[in-house]
Amino acid sequence: MSRPLLRVRGLSKTFPGVRALQDVSLTVSSGEVVALLGHNGSGKSTLVKILAGVYDADEGAEIQVPAPESSGRGLHFIHQDLGLIASLTAVENIDLAKHLKNRALRPFRTRQERSHAKDLLARFGTDLDVTVPVSGLSPTERTLVAIARALGDWQSTHNVLILDEPTAALNADGVGSLFTAVRRLAADGTGVLFISHRLEEVVELADRVVVLRDGRVAAERLRGDFDRASLTELIAGGHLESHRTVSGRDFGPIRLRVEEVTGPELAGVSFTARAGEVVGISGLLGSGAETLTGAVFGSSARTSGRVLVDGTAIPPENPGAAVKTGVVLAPADRRRLGAFVTMTARENITLPLLSPLRRASGRLDFRAEKREARQWMDDVDVRPRGSIEKPFGLFSGGNQQKIVLGKWLRTRPKVLLLEEPTQGVDVGALAGIYQLIETAAADGAAVVVASSDTEELCRLCDRVLVLGQGRITAALSGRGLTEAELVRATLGGAEAAHPSFAHGGSR
Repeated sequence: MSRPLLRVRGLSKTFPGVRALQDVSLTVSSGEVVALLGHNGSGKSTLVKILAGVYDADEGAEIQVPAPESSGRGLHFIHQDLGLIASLTAVENIDLAKHLKNRALRPFRTRQERSHAKDLLARFGTDLDVTVPVSGLSPTERTLVAIARALGDWQSTHNVLILDEPTAALNADGVGSLFTAVRRLAADGTGVLFISHRLEEVVELADRVVVLRDGRVAAERLRGDFDRASLTELIAGGHLESHRTVSGRDFGPIRLRVEEVTGPELAGVSFTARAGEVVGISGLLGSGAETLTGAVFGSSARTSGRVLVDGTAIPPENPGAAVKTGVVLAPADRRRLGAFVTMTARENITLPLLSPLRRASGRLDFRAEKREARQWMDDVDVRPRGSIEKPFGLFSGGNQQKIVLGKWLRTRPKVLLLEEPTQGVDVGALAGIYQLIETAAADGAAVVVASSDTEELCRLCDRVLVLGQGRITAALSGRGLTEAELVRATLGGAEAAHPSFAHGGSR
């Protein structure tokens, strides 16, 4: 009889103003594949980070990990980005972790370690060349190398392998090879926790599923008691309703036109956004939803297609040209990409548009700059009041986002692109940020919001476009724009893109 390897009881996690997990319990037993499911914001990522030691759980939680004779905590993680060093060979990647644990970086003993790496990979039925750089391997081969690296120093089978969206970069053949490897590990007694949005893969692989919703365990089902349709309903939850209220705005002419844009994760995306309209972008990891706004703005690659604002084309990968045309972006990583953390709030707010603050001599009028910064910080409700000389990095997440929005709203943009606009923002700042977004639309900007928060999209947007496999697969608006329908569309949207989805009409 299989025995529990990982046992979690009564686990909760609270961030300032947010209860991310509440009284979560689950087990993973020897030889068992357990799928952890839930839509974005359900608490999956927080749970995995607690297991990995990134976060501490709240007091009272019980977490039992595999037997002490195994290496480390007995939990081994494979994330979507894999964590491999592309310039190193497969054998070097596999043995590097062992060298670091031994605190000794010595030359690789080629014959011995090559044989060890090949033996590990042979468990998965692959004989790839372990002497070539990882950059030259296929996505499937790279995933198997990452698993082999995790397996490399295991001293027993009493371990748990945690796979976090491992198939995002794999084709159908690659998924099949990975699943074969996972089944072999389970047959040898390894416990597997499999996190995925791809429900057809869950149905194929999992012995048991645990569904998180709003930070709680909403359901648990054994193989034979679930299929794709039932999992979709469990994840979506029949109670979810739209929080959207009709804005009452009249949309103006088409302000933003995106035509057959391709790039990282994008396979030909077309849509329009009108003046005064708020358009949402939703999609799973790898769908293109995370890269679309960057491709439009020019901060990430656009390999083909056109972006036009009021009929004027914007060249690819040229954010400066985009800003001059009236397109601005508030990125998800606001500290690294959205502002200068060591500069003051005043400097960050005024930097994008200094010309109105210059004297006839060309020198900056510092008094005018301070007045302008103070006015905008008051307008966007940055707290504490009057803190224009405080470094950006010392503000709270919500106030940082308000500063980023304020600096771009000051330029009177034609198109406002937002990535995860309330990520890391406490509840008290949410309403203020939503008001700023709605004000921008009321002032005539076309607003595009890329967010993993379905409630946020339903609350803010006039229309939401769902991406899958780099294309628009669905569009929701009006009475059809509810959280439940958005979750269903994101999890199991149409396989083919329909251009008609992308273009809204005036109200």
